[in-house]
Amino acid sequence: MALVPELEAFLELVEFGRLTGKSRAMHQQTPEQARADFELASLALDQPLEHIQCQALGIAARDGWTLPARLYRAPTLGAGPQPTLLYFHGGGYVVGSLDSHDALCRRLAAHGRFALLTVDYRLAPEWRFPTAVEDACDAANWLLREGAAHDLDPARAAFAGDSVGASLATVLAIIAAREPAQLALVPKAQVLVYPVADATTKRPSHRDFAEGYLLETATLDWFYQHYARTPEDLANWRCSPLLAPDLGGLAPALVYLAGHDPLHDEGLVYAQKLEQAGNEVKLLSQPGMTHDFLRMAGLLCEVEGVHRELVDWLAQKLEA
Repeated sequence: MALVPELEAFLELVEFGRLTGKSRAMHQQTPEQARADFELASLALDQPLEHIQCQALGIAARDGWTLPARLYRAPTLGAGPQPTLLYFHGGGYVVGSLDSHDALCRRLAAHGRFALLTVDYRLAPEWRFPTAVEDACDAANWLLREGAAHDLDPARAAFAGDSVGASLATVLAIIAAREPAQLALVPKAQVLVYPVADATTKRPSHRDFAEGYLLETATLDWFYQHYARTPEDLANWRCSPLLAPDLGGLAPALVYLAGHDPLHDEGLVYAQKLEQAGNEVKLLSQPGMTHDFLRMAGLLCEVEGVHRELVDWLAQKLEA
């Protein structure tokens, strides 16, 4: 299917910036430069809704580090204890922040069906694998331990994320099912939007959408080089959940893919493997969109419907 016309026009602007030397591919930059560019580019995708309540929090990691976090609520959300979505931002473990995903988190919370908690896990290469996973796990344990004090109901919690944020979400779902001593919070659901599922293997979509579709295959390799300590880390299921030996008994999953995305094929295989393992899986796709479409509500009118679809599915699981 062809690209959505508005998105195709946006990609042409991105390419023009490359040709004129005003911008560079992420993998041609330092991590610091890439982070700054990513934050700036985020402003072009959407603008934050001002009426959503946003509370700044600090979550203690296992090594004593304080992880910045934000708790979003719509003014219409009923009194606690409230169902809660624990959301992890994308960015290849190298870029991305609370700010880059602020507009998205506000839009999801604006539906008033749940509170949304998001955490600023530490980034590579300053903090390599498995720091991001451990930080995510510590955030989930904080929700279980201290959520009630913030009117959050850990018994009605779900994990979600986009890109590597989706990877963190599903890895937590696996840990909750397999290693309750590490994570005692059992999620009601997991939402995985164009997840990184296997950092060890190139599939046809890595070739077909290698360049010109926002996320590039060379950038994925650049991310992995910064995140992994050794090549063996990439084959660890905490980095590549598709390689987990047992995916049975996990929370229901909504897997949402983009048609023009190098990650499309591994996300599809992961959804199929989840289903084959006996899990409830809902697989959805936006054939005419690229990676990162979830943050493009200010650019593409179709994205509002995607948000509503995610929220309705989540609310059904959290309210069950």
